[in-house]
Amino acid sequence: MLYALLYPLHSSYSVFNVFRYITFRTVLAGILALGVSFILGPWLIARLTAMRVGQQIRPDGPSSHLSKAGTPTMGGVLILFSLTAALILAADVTNLHVWLALGTTLSFGAIGFFDDYRKLLRRNSAGISGRQKLAAQFAVALLAAFLLSQLPGFSSEVTVPFLKEIRLDLGWGYLLFAALVMVGASNAVNLTDGLDGLAIGPVIITGATYAIFTYVSGHAEIARYLQVPYVPGAGEMAVFCGALAAAGLGFLWFNAYPAKIFMGDTGSLSLGAALGMAALISKQEVVLVIAGGVFVAEAVSVIFQVASYKLRKKRIFRMAPIHHHFELLGWPEPLIIVRFWIVSILCALSALSTLKLR
Repeated sequence: MLYALLYPLHSSYSVFNVFRYITFRTVLAGILALGVSFILGPWLIARLTAMRVGQQIRPDGPSSHLSKAGTPTMGGVLILFSLTAALILAADVTNLHVWLALGTTLSFGAIGFFDDYRKLLRRNSAGISGRQKLAAQFAVALLAAFLLSQLPGFSSEVTVPFLKEIRLDLGWGYLLFAALVMVGASNAVNLTDGLDGLAIGPVIITGATYAIFTYVSGHAEIARYLQVPYVPGAGEMAVFCGALAAAGLGFLWFNAYPAKIFMGDTGSLSLGAALGMAALISKQEVVLVIAGGVFVAEAVSVIFQVASYKLRKKRIFRMAPIHHHFELLGWPEPLIIVRFWIVSILCALSALSTLKLR
């Protein structure tokens, strides 16, 4: 909105020329998202506490988590509101990529919100069934993938990290692939969200990483120099990613150990989908496995644990996802969180190296 209102004034007042630069509006979106989070965070926590919107703890989880019962949840609403407000103000509202990414993020957030709401009604940790949740996620993801295929510059090719000359054309199969990226990322973030600040830290780091990827893919000269796919209009997604990372940072202010609020499925499902959309639009889909290495490790630990128990009646980890395994080994919660953040930073740097290494 600010871009549409203020940039036309640059012919009379040169100071408004800064609004033409995506880098400036990315920083602006970050400041706005952070500001909204700081302003609304205390109010939201107070409201959720008054409404007794408290976290329901899994009975089979670590016993140390029982003290967290009743902590306000559904804090993902704060992230989504901050993200949306920042984008409306700082992004180019004529850019379809941004609207598609935001619409997908909010739709996944709505699924998570309904799941959180069901948990509150039942007063236990069981919301909507896994099948219902997956069905809703895939329905939204397939629609988003189809709409993405209609945007200018769309390509059904998938690039391979470190092997830039290899591109796999999936044809119409790309729609299913795109849906799997969104749903997979969404549920991976959801599985990671088990300790105070554990999930939002890697979300911030991965979001910032994709701010770089989207900017590069939307800049014709840089994309050509680095030999990555050029996607017209994708550069505006840097504003989206910047706002996403900053909204997450604002939420972390209240979610850091000991957390005053949890994001709930409202936040985790939507944030994963947002990262998936950023990866798809920038044509760096496979790189998300590297950049989001922490999320992948959490999801894989659950898959292996379930498969091992069904096949061998033995567990690989003391408890899955893997962060619970380290808890039961005696690691303090803050230690696990910070070390996972460090791993996430290393994963982000490895992902960025794919821009140059091949």
